[in-house]
Amino acid sequence: MSRESLSTLLQAAADVAEYAASVAMRWYRTNVQVETKGDGSPVTIADREAERAARTWLEERFPDDGLFGEEFDHVRPNAKRRWILDPIDGTKAFVRGVPLWGTLVACCEGDTVLAGAACYPVVKELVAAAPGEGCWWNGSRATVSTVSALREATALITDERFLERPHRREPWFTLASQVAVARTWGDCYGYLLVATGRAEIMVDDIVNPWDAAAVYPLITEAGGRFSDWRGRDTAFGGDIIATNAALANAARRPLLEGSGVQP
Repeated sequence: MSRESLSTLLQAAADVAEYAASVAMRWYRTNVQVETKGDGSPVTIADREAERAARTWLEERFPDDGLFGEEFDHVRPNAKRRWILDPIDGTKAFVRGVPLWGTLVACCEGDTVLAGAACYPVVKELVAAAPGEGCWWNGSRATVSTVSALREATALITDERFLERPHRREPWFTLASQVAVARTWGDCYGYLLVATGRAEIMVDDIVNPWDAAAVYPLITEAGGRFSDWRGRDTAFGGDIIATNAALANAARRPLLEGSGVQP
């Protein structure tokens, strides 16, 4: 794909993420009604309307592309290129009026992410990236931190209670005991912090494609490493370890070795 085309997709991902986030904001801090989906996760009218808005925006501009989102069925699942949408990543934060949520958009061909964007409307941060195009944070180039010692690092997880698999809990606790700061500033907000140099490690045990695809290029184009728990550089492994470059090996070692997974 030409650099011009990647640049176009990068801008489109940023634009639709910002637009869908603005739709979700109409219900932020409004005591919106919360429903529970079959998997136990919450959903609101804000999630659904934001995704509908994103789908309409993309249909008008990329009518041949597939659409794949958290809240609605696939459209054109056999299309060569598809857009992956998470209208509100961090719905539990959203419904409690906590600002650590965002809207995620990715454009992919197969398992190759061509562009990704994340908009955090409450804190007024927009970050977007595409291969070879860099990672851009509110219009400026974003880079991961240069922290190279675990004892100086900040490690994040969405919620350590949600390490559902027992062989994942102890490796996380081992890593957390070795870093300067371990916090649950999670969901998509944690990846923003790693991509912009404000944290060094973000870990998730179980993720869906709409959770991971958009943030993959944010980390890699900012100079970091994004892998699954087997050490594979992919957004579609079902779990995530995202780090700056300097700690890529040191951070993964206790996680991979402790969980018995071989890279």
